[in-house]
Amino acid sequence: MMDAMHKAVPHDIALDEVFPHAPSVLWKALTTGSLIARWMMEPKGFAPVVGTRFTFQTTPAGAWDGTIRCEVIEVKENERFSYSWKGGDEGNSGYGSLLDTMVSWTLSETKGGTRLQLVHSGFLLSRNVSAYEGLGKGWKVCLERLAGIAAEEDMPAR
Repeated sequence: MMDAMHKAVPHDIALDEVFPHAPSVLWKALTTGSLIARWMMEPKGFAPVVGTRFTFQTTPAGAWDGTIRCEVIEVKENERFSYSWKGGDEGNSGYGSLLDTMVSWTLSETKGGTRLQLVHSGFLLSRNVSAYEGLGKGWKVCLERLAGIAAEEDMPAR
């Protein structure tokens, strides 16, 4: 009984927004490296192809070099895009602790636009509380920036 109480239960960050754009516009912003760099971080080695490994670089901490290692897991054009999100180091506590999570984007057409659901799953709060709290705030900022990029991409050519 005590073992069950001490097991880490994974937690998720879940955001759900409706954007006044077609799924294809949001898809482009979510799966084009140069656009991702504008609303989140620059991905190195990125391609929206299952099995592609890519990285993001953030602030290092302790034994962690700040590299977030990702692998594309699922690509269903204009519908679903998922990738692993791993970083940190076993020797770190707080910011930079070992992290093994998944980011999933789901797009669905709705009246007046597209519903975009983001789920960043797999946080073990016993060791990932810092990442969970930081990314919980950070993803909200990213979605605000994504809205701006999508609006730019959805403008008619002059």
